[in-house]
Amino acid sequence: MAYTETTSVSWLERLGSSFRNIGVGIVLIVAGTILLWWNEGNFVATRDALTEARAVTQELGDITQLDTAKNGQLVHAAGAVETKDMLSDPVFGLSINAIRLERSVEFYQWVEDSKSEKKKKLGGGEETVTTYTYAAKWTAHPVDSSGFKDPKARTENRNVVLAAMENFKVQAANVSFGAYRLPDFMVNSIGGGAPVAVALPEATKTALNKQMTLAAQQAKAALPQVQRPEGVDLVSVSGDTVFLGASPGMPQIGDVRVSFKETKPGVASILAQVNGNTFEQYHARNGKTVGMLSMGTHSLENMYGDAQSANATMTWILRLVGLLLVVFGLKMIVAPLEVLASFIPLLGSIVGAGTGLVSALLGFSWSLVVVSIAWLRFRPVVGIVMLVAAGVLIGLLHGRGRARKAAIAQAAATKTAGSAEN
Repeated sequence: MAYTETTSVSWLERLGSSFRNIGVGIVLIVAGTILLWWNEGNFVATRDALTEARAVTQELGDITQLDTAKNGQLVHAAGAVETKDMLSDPVFGLSINAIRLERSVEFYQWVEDSKSEKKKKLGGGEETVTTYTYAAKWTAHPVDSSGFKDPKARTENRNVVLAAMENFKVQAANVSFGAYRLPDFMVNSIGGGAPVAVALPEATKTALNKQMTLAAQQAKAALPQVQRPEGVDLVSVSGDTVFLGASPGMPQIGDVRVSFKETKPGVASILAQVNGNTFEQYHARNGKTVGMLSMGTHSLENMYGDAQSANATMTWILRLVGLLLVVFGLKMIVAPLEVLASFIPLLGSIVGAGTGLVSALLGFSWSLVVVSIAWLRFRPVVGIVMLVAAGVLIGLLHGRGRARKAAIAQAAATKTAGSAEN
């Protein structure tokens, strides 16, 4: 059942809020500008570090024996990643030989969803109608139902949990790469996690069932509408999932399901500096570090090519983030104009569209100028080209503004002349 809440904000309140947000807009512009400048420098520094590293990288060759001649050298190698460590889950008694063991916990809970619609009113006010709906879903965390907007839902859709468990991850401390030992920063990069079949020890299953039975009794007292049959095993296992509840096919509020993943040993390729019987990051002259592990067998050229591509991709992502920060900052600065015009809703929409377009064009122009100046600092030729492009864009924007003013002036003059003739 849906619950609706209606709130209203007057024109003066909206106007005051828009003026207060000007400061936030300035902060966003400054933050976006700093991000854009730093991002360009970071891109060039990372690219130069990778280029420098590529020039001095050697093939490690046979990894079954330590090569003392390669100590202190940046090397590329491919081979088997192995471990003899046994990893255990302290709650479920699961014990396996793996690089990594992960436990993911989900809870069957009532979840509140909301949808808001805003309506502009004559006089500049704004009315917001928010509709709240409730549905039972699997969630990553227990949901506090006492904060539900609908007072009835706090009782009728009250949440409990049979077991307050958390996600868990354990990683092997000793991972070998032939005769070498992999450092933590490389072990963290080992991927390929897959579901692991669970076989609970009987003692663990019995102990868990006792805990769940007691928890179910407490949940029944707090939530009488949720009925779990008595005398039923509340712990069941299917593949990689442990279900805590009466029926996996028909979950009830408070039920918990736990799944497991393991990362098994495999083949990996590395780029790193040899340090005795292990590896460390290579430090380039500009202070950047180079060191990576990729699952599978990859050539030296492919690994550096992928690293350069990843650097370019992240740079474009951060450019977009910086641009959006600047545009939203400008939009917040000019927002009072839209609110002032919204005394007549249609006029407010027109002004809002206009200020949005101007903010986007100015934001793009400003971002292009910042990036261009940054490239003047780091790569002058490219920076000059980009600066010229930014100047053209700003000139077009300025010309469009002048043309619009001229058109308005011409229309006013024509109207005045017509009135004089009459």
